[in-house]
Amino acid sequence: MNNNVIGKIDFVNEAVLKYETGSNERIELERELANMKNSFIEIPVIIGEKEILTGNKGTCFLPHNKSKIIGEYHKASEKEVEMAIEEALKAKEKWESLAWEPRASIFLRAAELVTGPWRAKINAATMLIQSKTYKQAEIDAACELADFFRFNAACLPQIYNEQPMSLKNMWNKMEYRPIEGFIYAVSPFNFTSIAGNLPGAPAITGNVVLWKPASAAVYTAYIIYQILKEAGLPDGVINFIPGNAGEVSEIILKNKHLSGIHFTGSTKVFQDMWTAIGNNITNYKTFPRLVGETGGKDFIIVHNSANLESASQGIIDGSFEYQGQKCSAASRIYIAKSIWSSMKKIIIEKAAKIKVGDVERIDTFMGAVIDQKSFDNIKNYIDYAKISNEAEIIFGGNCDNSIGFFVEPTIILANDPHFKTMEEEIFGPVLTIYVYDDDKFDEVLALIDSTSGYALTGAIFARDRYAIDKAESVLVNAAGNFYINDKPTGAVVGQQPFGGSRLSGTNDKAGSKLNLMRWISPRVIKETL
Repeated sequence: MNNNVIGKIDFVNEAVLKYETGSNERIELERELANMKNSFIEIPVIIGEKEILTGNKGTCFLPHNKSKIIGEYHKASEKEVEMAIEEALKAKEKWESLAWEPRASIFLRAAELVTGPWRAKINAATMLIQSKTYKQAEIDAACELADFFRFNAACLPQIYNEQPMSLKNMWNKMEYRPIEGFIYAVSPFNFTSIAGNLPGAPAITGNVVLWKPASAAVYTAYIIYQILKEAGLPDGVINFIPGNAGEVSEIILKNKHLSGIHFTGSTKVFQDMWTAIGNNITNYKTFPRLVGETGGKDFIIVHNSANLESASQGIIDGSFEYQGQKCSAASRIYIAKSIWSSMKKIIIEKAAKIKVGDVERIDTFMGAVIDQKSFDNIKNYIDYAKISNEAEIIFGGNCDNSIGFFVEPTIILANDPHFKTMEEEIFGPVLTIYVYDDDKFDEVLALIDSTSGYALTGAIFARDRYAIDKAESVLVNAAGNFYINDKPTGAVVGQQPFGGSRLSGTNDKAGSKLNLMRWISPRVIKETL
């Protein structure tokens, strides 16, 4: 019997641990890193209660030590994908009829596991498989993943408590149903937290999910799945189907029961999904909901009134944390000419202190980029800049894939604001600077707005309030997350809901109840008394 009404679940962001030398968390993390490197796991396709070994395998390797393989995963074929759809739909009736409190409790428990007994393991996996430093792993894999699980649970009573007005002779109620059919979640390699939230957000609202994790991060996705199972997630609610993206998507996007996609990845892949859904639109039982966060060509503009030290640090951190492999990473910088000489010196000094290498070393700032394809793509942009007469490399520019996929932090100074690296997404540790005349501030704002088709994040560094206000106004559609005197990265769940528009996605704001509403289909019930 459930006669209680819960009006609120309190939410507080998870505290980031320090991992100082000799601390308990550092010792535990180092122990787990050693265990993982000296172990080998076989990751199955998981459908309902079945773990399936298909025999078609991919490898789990360390980007910073590419010859080190610590696991392999089995890929789903058409047979397994069809089976996963069937199992999801079989689990749907029981899962969606479960009261919201038991659903929320599963994810609240998962958050406790992430930040408790599984913390070292999920952080270690993120460091090894995604080549993140301990700082980046702790923020992402432990804290932000737990924040997503807890925040989504806290949002449910807020949503369910919103009810329509009733009159004296009638009672109006709003019922918040999950969507008919199943959700397809496609997660990226770069954030463990996003990998957990993409299937987690639809599931907590009562939907069933097929989850295809990025091939480069199946290892960490599998750990998330294990945590959810230990937390009590029933079989079939989330079905784990690693595999080749094109093959898996082709089957799913044709199925009449597809009711939504939760996606983070490239703009081109998301556009292809929209095209496929458009081509199949008459086949579906319901119009699929498409929620996606895609690419970015994120900007920083530095006004001549800016604090040079904080602006320089924001540029370095915003561009080079996690090797620039964030959709939010700054990659095009606009600096006023009167302060450029001073800022150039500070930026280069800070870049020179960046340590690139093994992420297990406590002083490493940058690890390796994710794989050979990414390495080659980034290197091509750097090589292009090296031979161009429209730009010069003022720092870095070296690439080495002999041991791992290492790219130096690279700074390009462009004479042309439309230089290739100012306009195209690179997704690596490469930033391009354009120096503008101080009296052309208004023109540069218009340039920033029109240069890129993306609109994810951006920032201004300035102390002049009129300049800040002008930038905020002109760039209103240029970034879904806009930062004043701070780097354009590091959005925190519940504090800065994340997402952009234009070619950067549907701006459905992960880390807010706006995102959860996309997985709900309301029903209004009127009863005449």
